[in-house]
Amino acid sequence: MFWSSISLSPTAIASPPFPLTELFFPPLSPTPTLTAATFKLRSSSTCRCTKTDLTSQHEEPPPNPYPKQDEKPQAAAAAAAAAEETFQVLTAIHTQYNDILIVDTPQSRMLLLDSTHNVHSVLQKGDEKWTGSYWDEFVSLPPIVTEGPIAIYGLGGGTAAHLMLDVWPSLQLEGWEIDEILIDKAREYFGLSNLEKCNDVGGQLQVHIDDAFSHEQHRPSGYAAIIIDLFSDGKVLSQLQEVEIWLELSNRLMPGGRLMVNCGGVSESSLDGKVQLPSIDDIWMQNSTIKALAEAFPGQVNWKRMPESQGQNYLALTGPLPDLTSWSAMVPSCLSEAVKQWKPCRPFH
Repeated sequence: MFWSSISLSPTAIASPPFPLTELFFPPLSPTPTLTAATFKLRSSSTCRCTKTDLTSQHEEPPPNPYPKQDEKPQAAAAAAAAAEETFQVLTAIHTQYNDILIVDTPQSRMLLLDSTHNVHSVLQKGDEKWTGSYWDEFVSLPPIVTEGPIAIYGLGGGTAAHLMLDVWPSLQLEGWEIDEILIDKAREYFGLSNLEKCNDVGGQLQVHIDDAFSHEQHRPSGYAAIIIDLFSDGKVLSQLQEVEIWLELSNRLMPGGRLMVNCGGVSESSLDGKVQLPSIDDIWMQNSTIKALAEAFPGQVNWKRMPESQGQNYLALTGPLPDLTSWSAMVPSCLSEAVKQWKPCRPFH
């Protein structure tokens, strides 16, 4: 499973706006507690479940969001944290595609999906907009692609769209998400509807509710770039380990367009116990999504791995490796060193 615990102090749920803990979840006594290990850093996605709208008490509740002890990897640092932070459950609902849980804290609002309860979107409060995770990296993409619309496959709560339009307000973004109820909740709790309005300089987000792999959905003129952040049940969608899918997605790009991909973590099946990594520059081979990309686009894939404090996700970028010094000078200062970490995937056999 490709996830990492979010760095949060041990927490307790405050009284929600309505009795969700009793309506949707088995009662816990005396106060239900969410520890840092309950929240796992993930991405937006398209999960496939049985359709049930839990606005009715006659319908089946979602899985218990408080996993058994052996299902929650415990972080010593989190367990030792002295401060406690209050959580509020804003909504919990089971849809055709997702188990949706939206949790509010004084610092941020988080979207948790499916039975893994991985965090798929974060909306920061106050003056700090950066997430300290892979969503920030998507903001570095616009300066190295041609002018044109940018697609986000796996929009979720819109974290990447918020950040990109904040830094590059004239962008034309098109977000794709399969779950209409998730989009409704993102509009209600994550300010997605604000991004759908044309801003003062003409930038905006256009939302499409559809399968990102649908042949009918892509625009004939192509995209300048496509951000791909597609997960289900805590794992990268299996289609993204197929060379044919990447070749198809590349056909949706304008000339010179790029793909930037959240590839998750180390894939147990990627090495099959046979490949010996020659050096640290070859650890990208531990990720099956990047391996599929490298096979689809030989010599045209670059990679980086987020530090441990930011989830350790692998990211991939297609096309020639940009001049890192120039790229670094074009992005916000908090990303200037991060873009210098990109490396080309060396050929493998």
